[in-house]
Amino acid sequence: MNVREKDNGMKPRKLLRRRMVTATAAGLAAPFALPHKATAAEWTPAEKANVQVVTDFCAAWPSHNLDQLLSFFADNGAYRMSETLEPVKGKQAVANRIASFLDRVERFEVLDTLAKGPMVFNERIDHFHGGPLKSWHGVGVFFLKDGKIVEWYDYTIARER
Repeated sequence: MNVREKDNGMKPRKLLRRRMVTATAAGLAAPFALPHKATAAEWTPAEKANVQVVTDFCAAWPSHNLDQLLSFFADNGAYRMSETLEPVKGKQAVANRIASFLDRVERFEVLDTLAKGPMVFNERIDHFHGGPLKSWHGVGVFFLKDGKIVEWYDYTIARER
């Protein structure tokens, strides 16, 4: 027996069993502790179509064409500019909100896009000029129905003033 076995009063068999259980548990947990990238399922045709709508919508911003941007929205569309604001509802209210900053938009830089059913999520950096905000980094959550944006909610990660 070694000193450790004498100190804790364990018999050699009991110590061996404890070591075996510990080693087995560590072996089972190891794959979960290692960094790995989860792979998502292929998008369905409907999800691909929804992603294309959101991609085209984000790409249209540098044109500063309000009518073009509104064409992506359903008549009952809603837009929430950030998590600190209430959403505006209805196409005219969405138009008013977008018009309030449209001329300052340089571009929307989409970093990543995910889709699940009628939902599209994109991480973006929105770039601006001529105002208090230089860039906005966040996540856009879009709910689409029949090829139109019904809800667009943005959530802030960081701002550069």
